[in-house]
Amino acid sequence: MIVGLCLFPFINDSRSMLILYTQIFIFAIFAMSFDILLGYTGIVSFGHCMFFGIGAYSAAVTLNTNENSMGFFLLGILIGAVLAVIVSYIVGMLSLRLQSHFYAMLTLGFAELFHVIAEKWRSLTRGGEGFTFRVPEFLSDRLTFYYVALISLVLIYILLRLFTTSSVGKVLRAISQNEQRVEALGFKVLHYKLISSIVAGVVAAYSGALYVITLRFVDPSVFSIEITLDALLMTMIGGVGTLIGPILGSASVEFFQHYLSQLGKTIPIFERWTLFLGLLYIIVILGFPKGIVGTIKSRTQRKITPKNKDLPM
Repeated sequence: MIVGLCLFPFINDSRSMLILYTQIFIFAIFAMSFDILLGYTGIVSFGHCMFFGIGAYSAAVTLNTNENSMGFFLLGILIGAVLAVIVSYIVGMLSLRLQSHFYAMLTLGFAELFHVIAEKWRSLTRGGEGFTFRVPEFLSDRLTFYYVALISLVLIYILLRLFTTSSVGKVLRAISQNEQRVEALGFKVLHYKLISSIVAGVVAAYSGALYVITLRFVDPSVFSIEITLDALLMTMIGGVGTLIGPILGSASVEFFQHYLSQLGKTIPIFERWTLFLGLLYIIVILGFPKGIVGTIKSRTQRKITPKNKDLPM
């Protein structure tokens, strides 16, 4: 698949498809970060968009107030990562001692706070209108940025794979299954949850920085709850608790949105394509409650199990 994605720009030279695939890579990174919380730790967050927005504004403001060079772009990513660590630590310390729904509500409140700051701090963010900015020359070429996003996706998948299969990742999985038992075994659950929250926040901030480079524009919508709901849908459609699942979910959601919006331009009934998109989501989630990866796994196991029963003991 990686080879196919590397060759894709040479097979299909459509600019819109290049942008679509780039967005799939970026939202796949964001969805994987969300799955670290939901799938691997059992933490529900309604405000994960705030880390996405922090990364987006950090990169955009840094490039807008300085030269549009790669150095300042990397500085913007670094600022976003540091802010994500600080905010995720503060939010985690305030809420992770309590039940998970307190964390969900508190993150939602913080996301709304950042949304208001982005709208009101006009001298820095230009308010609700947002602002355009120049991107580094190296990233201005769509083809180059396509490969940057693809390489980022592969590297972050490998890093998160190492993280989730490490001893810390195994404890996080155990916490998602039975938090009280893990605590009884002597593990400090809060510390592990904070690690999960910080890792998810930093990765989400990085995806936000890439996202605004695609648009070359930023506004307060990056802090909207729709961004979090997109990540939730991508994770649930692809499969919770798997890193491949969010990638497949991201591709499914972005393709659905793209093709339904295209149909809306030619077929009048699809002008309300968001309504059809919502119905499609409901059908997919009801038909595949375990997500694409979970459904494939369960069906594969069903096929293997009868054969094992026939084996001589």
